[in-house]
Amino acid sequence: MPTEGNDVRWLFADQLGPHFLDGDDQRVLLVESRRVFARRRFHRQKAHLVLSAMRHRAAELGERCTFRQADRYRDVFDHRPRAVRGPLTVSHPTTFAARDFVQSLDRVQMLPARGYATEMDEFARWAAGRRGHQLRMEDFYRGTRRRLDLLMDGDEPLGGRWNYDAENREPPPKPKARPELTDPDQRSVLGVPGPWWPDEDEIDEQVRADLDRWEADGDVTFVGRDGPRQFPATRTEALTALRHFLDHRLRAFGRYEDAMMSGDPWMAHSLLSATINLGLLDPVEVVHAAESAYRDRPDQYSLAAVEGFVRQVIGWREYMWQLYWWFGPEYRHLNELRATKPLPKWFVELDADAVQARCLSDVLGDLRDHGWVHHIPRLMVLGNYALQRGWRPDQLTDWFHRSFVDGYDWVMLTNVVGMSQYADGGRMVTKPYAGGGAYINRMSDYCGQCPYSPTVRVGEQACPFAAGYWWFVHRHRDRFAGNHRMRQAIRGLDRLRDLEALVEQEEHRGSRGP
Repeated sequence: MPTEGNDVRWLFADQLGPHFLDGDDQRVLLVESRRVFARRRFHRQKAHLVLSAMRHRAAELGERCTFRQADRYRDVFDHRPRAVRGPLTVSHPTTFAARDFVQSLDRVQMLPARGYATEMDEFARWAAGRRGHQLRMEDFYRGTRRRLDLLMDGDEPLGGRWNYDAENREPPPKPKARPELTDPDQRSVLGVPGPWWPDEDEIDEQVRADLDRWEADGDVTFVGRDGPRQFPATRTEALTALRHFLDHRLRAFGRYEDAMMSGDPWMAHSLLSATINLGLLDPVEVVHAAESAYRDRPDQYSLAAVEGFVRQVIGWREYMWQLYWWFGPEYRHLNELRATKPLPKWFVELDADAVQARCLSDVLGDLRDHGWVHHIPRLMVLGNYALQRGWRPDQLTDWFHRSFVDGYDWVMLTNVVGMSQYADGGRMVTKPYAGGGAYINRMSDYCGQCPYSPTVRVGEQACPFAAGYWWFVHRHRDRFAGNHRMRQAIRGLDRLRDLEALVEQEEHRGSRGP
């Protein structure tokens, strides 16, 4: 067992904040593995962010840090550097593969997980005690709020309500209602200042040079476009981004949380997911900072906006982390709807130019250019289209993991298999998140300039989402016959006089770029 205060702390690339260390003088091991990027095609900007964050952390720690760049992690542990031959500890990793690797090593002690709001054992006790094993996120979220005394007024939620979803699901403002922008590069269409962006430095310059060389040598290939680093890579940058969001953007966040707008991928979102997932911010400190902002200046903030943000961080994010471990490693292989079509090349390559449907083209273009889009384009454009087309959920999970700067296995597995693709048969959600063109038309400004019409199902102007929705319901009609939340959709099939033509049309379209 490591001697207290004498152990070296091994940090993974998503454990970079101060809360992963036990003291200001603790020695650290950081390992950069080139093989990680050779095995799978990541987004170029994701690779840049991860390497930049690791190298910045190593530079900050200075002589306290043993930083090794190797082909594989195991190379370092087969021939340990002299500085880390003593007791070695590591916080519980974030994936099954990493956990198993740690457990295969000699003289390494795995500590409980850090960087989350709930202990894994505590969640296991909560989940095991649920009636009928119904794991409702809302119940978990309320319990976490109470335990953290977060947005609470004694034993009751602040404002008398737990949930402000209705206020946070408005469609985007119509063009005439949008404020005039004096500097489109700095301000969102919603009229709030744009996100805070970091400045690159010599470490970023070296990272870019290394990635360029690896590509030129043929060792690795990437998807997406390179570009200026847009997400924090240090603790100082992370705190600056958090403060900027709280001071300038949080007040506008909730109202249009679920809306989508062309030309403004950021809207009023925090863009803190990648930062928290790197471990640069602790989620508990983030939500307490949001609460403090509201309590200090209640006249400047909507409680609905603050609650919506808090729900994302210690509600949904935390729930995904806990379910990843609760469901176990076999969860990734679930495929209840028997979706067997491979992901098409245009989708894998983020080829927005191969797509005419404006919503899908715009979202793919934003992902290609930034490695990020917010949760509704992920769920109701990208995931929805994959669900309708019957693409393999395991391939889709891997694609989300690799293509997003905030993508990690634990993040994407439950979100894609359970939430997005209904591949677990309803263990997480009570109905598939399939939606037609009407939903996208209501919650975005995409449809007005699209060659397809959200109200047309068959013909040259047939919206691929509108037609795809009914094609999906038709294929799974028998499976959903007993699902009370799908009864209305199934009854709707009987009213479609053009169903036969619609099915023929969509079977012909298949997975081709719409």
